[in-house]
Amino acid sequence: MSKADIGLVGLAVMGENLVLNMESHGYTVAVYNRTIDKVDNFVNVRGKGKNVIGTHTLEELAANLKTPRKVMLMVKAGKPVDDFIELLIPHLEKGDIIIDGGNSHFPDTIRRTKYLEEKGLLYIGTGVSGGEEGALKGPSIMPGGSIAAWPHVKDIFQSISAKVADGTPCCDWVGENGAGHFVKMVHNGIEYGDMQLICEAYQIMKDLLGMSADEMHQVFKEWNEGELESYLIEITRDILAYKDTDGTPLVDKILDTAGQKGTGKWTVLSSLDTGTPLTLIGEAVYARALSALKNERVEASKVLSGPAPKFSGDKKQFIEDLRKALYASKLVSYAQGYVLMRSAAREFGWNLNNGGIALMWRGGCIIRSVFLGKIKDAFDKNPNLSNLLLDPFFAEKILDAQTSWRKVVATAVENGIWIPALSTALNYFDGFRNGRLPANLLQAQRDYFGAHTYERVDKPRGEFFHTNWTGRGGDTASTTYNV
Repeated sequence: MSKADIGLVGLAVMGENLVLNMESHGYTVAVYNRTIDKVDNFVNVRGKGKNVIGTHTLEELAANLKTPRKVMLMVKAGKPVDDFIELLIPHLEKGDIIIDGGNSHFPDTIRRTKYLEEKGLLYIGTGVSGGEEGALKGPSIMPGGSIAAWPHVKDIFQSISAKVADGTPCCDWVGENGAGHFVKMVHNGIEYGDMQLICEAYQIMKDLLGMSADEMHQVFKEWNEGELESYLIEITRDILAYKDTDGTPLVDKILDTAGQKGTGKWTVLSSLDTGTPLTLIGEAVYARALSALKNERVEASKVLSGPAPKFSGDKKQFIEDLRKALYASKLVSYAQGYVLMRSAAREFGWNLNNGGIALMWRGGCIIRSVFLGKIKDAFDKNPNLSNLLLDPFFAEKILDAQTSWRKVVATAVENGIWIPALSTALNYFDGFRNGRLPANLLQAQRDYFGAHTYERVDKPRGEFFHTNWTGRGGDTASTTYNV
C-alpha cells in the first residue's frame, strides 16, 4: 500500500469518524492509538477493506506518511497533547505538520505554535465541531496556527467539512497561532448560551403554561420551520417526542444536573481578561454550576418558597411572545460572542474574517442555524461592524421583539420561573442602548474612597480629575488604569 496522506493519533469516537470521513473522500489515513488493541480492532472492523494503515508505534506512523508529514492529534486537551508532541518530534523533519484537533485552550495553542516553529516544524490548532455525527459526515472545521501549513491541509480539511447549500465548505483559515481554537472556544460558549435559552423556554412552557412534552414537541417543531430553525431547536423537538420503555417522556426521567468540559468557562474567563461584557454566556455557565448543586437545591426547596406559577392569559399569544424573546436573546448571545472575538483579534493581532466565521458555523457544527446566514450578510455589508445589534436587519428584529421579550421576562419573574439567560440578555440590551449609565456615581464612589479619579462630561475624554470629597483628604490622586 502507498504511503498515507495524513496520520491520526487517538481512536476514540471522534478520531475514528474523522478517519472514515477522510478515507471516504479519497485519502489514505495512517492511524495510531496508545492502546494498540484499538488500532487492530479499528482496522479489522470499521476500517476493514478501506485505505487505512494501522501502526503500532509513532515511528511506524511517521514512516508511513507522505512528506511533508501531517499528523492530527485527537487526544484529550492539556498535558496529553504536549506529551504526544514531544513523542512525535524525534520522528518528524523540517516542514512537517502537527495538527491538534481537540478542544485545546487557545493560550496552549499559541505556545505550541511558537515552540514547534522554533524547531522548524509547523503547527495547526483547529476547532472541530459537530459531534461524532459531524466528524463522520462533515464537521465545521476552524483551523489556525502556522499559515505555511494551510496549503498542505486545505484540500483535506475542506473536502471532509460540512458544506452549505451552494457547496461552500464550512472550513477556512481563521488566523495565526491560537485563533482557530479561540474561535472554536467562542463557538462553544455561544452553544452554552443557546442551550440555556432553549432550556428556559422549555421551563416556562412546562411550569408556567403547564404544557406536556408532546405539546412542547409540537411548538419546537413549528419553531424549527421558521427563523429559529437550527440544529439545537431540531434536537430539542426530537428529545421531547422520545418515549421511555414505559411510554412516558424520557426527558422527564433525566436528572437535572448538567455537566461541562470547560470551554464555556474559558470563554467567560477570556471575556474578563479582555473586558468584554459576555453576560449571557456567563449566566449559562453559572446555570450549569447551579444545576450541579442538586442536593443543596432539594434542601433549599423545603425551606425557601416563591410564588406558585399561574398563567391566565392567551397561551397561544404567549408562546409567540416566547419565540420572539428566544430569538432576541439568541441575537444578544451571538452579538456578545462576536464582540469578544473582535477584542481578542485586537489583543493578539489576528485578522479574523467575521463573515467567514459565520459561514463556517452554517453547517456541521452544533450551533448551525439559518440565523448565521444573516450574520454573514451583516459582516459582508459592514466588515467593521462593532456590534451585531447595530446591523439594520438585527436592530429591526430586536426592536420588533422588544414588547414580547419584556412581557415574557416580567411574567416569568412574577411567577418565580428561573430565567437567568433570557433576563440577562434583556438587561444587556437595555444597558447597550442606554447613552448614560449610572457609572458616573460609581466613579464618584471610587474617587471618594480611593482617589481613583474621574472624567467630566464638560471636558475632553482622557482628562482626569480628583475631588477632595470630605475636606480631610489631600490633592494626591491614584494612578488611572483599567485592568
